[in-house]
Amino acid sequence: MTSPTATEPPHRATPALREGRVLHKGQQTKAAIVDAALGLATQIGLEGLSIGALAEVTQMSKSGVFAHFGSREELQISVIREYHRRFEEEVFYPALSAERGLPRLRAMFANWMQRTSVEIDSGCIYISGAVEFDDRPGPVRDALASSVMTWHTALRRTIIMARELGHLRADVEEEQMLFEIHGLILALHYEARFLKNPGSITRASTGFDHILARYGQGPFAAPAPRPPASGGRGARARKSIQRIKE
Repeated sequence: MTSPTATEPPHRATPALREGRVLHKGQQTKAAIVDAALGLATQIGLEGLSIGALAEVTQMSKSGVFAHFGSREELQISVIREYHRRFEEEVFYPALSAERGLPRLRAMFANWMQRTSVEIDSGCIYISGAVEFDDRPGPVRDALASSVMTWHTALRRTIIMARELGHLRADVEEEQMLFEIHGLILALHYEARFLKNPGSITRASTGFDHILARYGQGPFAAPAPRPPASGGRGARARKSIQRIKE
């Protein structure tokens, strides 16, 4: 076996390595575009998203944005998936560290309320999207409904677990309890975001306490802790646009 000599050419990246770098850069750019698109969608809705509008916001060419998605529909679906991923990271996964049963349900609701208190300013894709696509069948509606149902399934299982552990009355019907909890979040958005009624967050938390008082047993029926008030979310879209330009 011969050893390299000083006259041999320096090592160069192989085509596969160069392709991998390009792919990684492309994934970063797409993620940054989706981040910016999500920030835009919370303000103008999923229906307001378009390749042209996003190209203007990110100061990219339409063809550059189009190359990452291929269609407006795929852009909207990508935004829904990213919103759902962040929702799970902020609301669902942190609650898994809580004790099984009603303590975990409390944690899920508290996290949901914390996120909702922010979205009163920024907007909720699940709620605005439901208004836009409730009567419009297709892949975008399916992606949106699937995300919401995934969250509902997690809540439903937690309610069932709490009942089985004796934290809730044996006659509690999980669909009814889930309906009432979800109704609190919907009412909160309407009262706080649309009607601008002060004290809506406190009333939603009190409503949850009332649900537990009716369905809970023993110490588990005690009032839930109040979520802290929160201001608006940071300007993620602007940061994403900056990453695209770099």
